[in-house]
Amino acid sequence: MKKLRHELKFYINVSEYNILREKLQTILQRDHNAIDEEGYHIRSLYFDNCVDNDLFEKTYGIYKRKKFRIRIYNYSDKIIKLEKKSRYGEYVCKESLKLTKNEFDKLLGWDYDFLRSKESTLAKDFYLYLRSEHMSPKVIVDYVREAYIEHIEDVRITFDKYLSTSNNSTDLFNPDLVTYEVLKYPLMIMEVKYNSYLPDYIRDILQLDSHHRSAISKYVICRENRIQYYHQ
Repeated sequence: MKKLRHELKFYINVSEYNILREKLQTILQRDHNAIDEEGYHIRSLYFDNCVDNDLFEKTYGIYKRKKFRIRIYNYSDKIIKLEKKSRYGEYVCKESLKLTKNEFDKLLGWDYDFLRSKESTLAKDFYLYLRSEHMSPKVIVDYVREAYIEHIEDVRITFDKYLSTSNNSTDLFNPDLVTYEVLKYPLMIMEVKYNSYLPDYIRDILQLDSHHRSAISKYVICRENRIQYYHQ
């Protein structure tokens, strides 16, 4: 059975972020993936079908929806993940499968057959969508993530900064990819993820009711910005 987790998203500003991160650093562990004080870089290539179902389902607030993406970290090809993120209201479920660089290149070359031979429900699911709905790469989503964790209820607090995209490329591994920020300073995104409940001492620090909770989708923000760019 797939594991569902709570996921709450908030827009916060830099002053709120500075206060929260100072408090969180005293009680939670920093994610071991951090390469410096800022955290680590995430780049994702999102897929959608020929009529942009995933884009519009989010815009229309459909209760049950999904997204497929391929994700890398710190511009490296050492870890390449195919991910499917499913959402049911405020609950999410994420499935993940590691790919090789050669497999990624095959996907971008419209060669999907290798997915059928993998012992993975996600691989077969992605293959089905690629074939039946003609899914294709749509947009690059870039940001820097600063994350804090608590093993009780698998709590994960993240600050996602410098949300950016590219208007002219979906080349995930291009070291010279030109991107621009789509969420302007001083805004950033805070995400709060946990299993069954959020421990009171963390809830007290975050003071969630004082922040602007929103149904934020980085994919939608970047796609809409890109669409507006080409309609100017």
